[in-house]
Amino acid sequence: MALRGRGISDNAVLRAMELVDRKHFVRKEDWPVAYEAQSLPLACGQSLSEPLTIALMCQIAGLSRDHKLLEIGVGSGYQTAILSKIVTRVYAVERYKTLISDAEDRFKTLAIQNIVIRHGDGRYGWKGQAPFDRIILGCACLAPPQMLLDQLASGGRLVAVIDGQLMTFDKARTNITEREIMPLSLDTIEAGKSHTI
Repeated sequence: MALRGRGISDNAVLRAMELVDRKHFVRKEDWPVAYEAQSLPLACGQSLSEPLTIALMCQIAGLSRDHKLLEIGVGSGYQTAILSKIVTRVYAVERYKTLISDAEDRFKTLAIQNIVIRHGDGRYGWKGQAPFDRIILGCACLAPPQMLLDQLASGGRLVAVIDGQLMTFDKARTNITEREIMPLSLDTIEAGKSHTI
């Protein structure tokens, strides 16, 4: 209800947020504030975004069940788990092995089986699985990520925070249309504090 009151209207996103318990993705000492509208610290100097930020990025991605989705920056796995409730399979790239191991343990505990994570540098995406219908960056960029834009399918969309601005990039054949959504602080993006590409 709080998310609805703040502009989240996509029923698939709201349902996914309801199904995935944020408490499973934060440190035990942060359980008392697991449901608060704030970012929380993770291992490797990273952070878990507040729920509204994640819901907003999922909503503006315009996801459907049959979309082939790439997520850059797994972090705690919270956003990845939410995405797994919306699309059939989530492909994800994360550069920290510790975060991958922790996230995969959480997915196993929660019986989430439609996520595939690759260890690597998110700047390069996942060329072997491209093209993707949707790409969501859970990390901050200073400029549009051209190598990721190249991995979008025709009709695809990339959602990212570019230099403090939440943006979408829509691909029609070989043309890319950029759209600014709203300013968004880099430290509110999951894995955004030190994972910039």
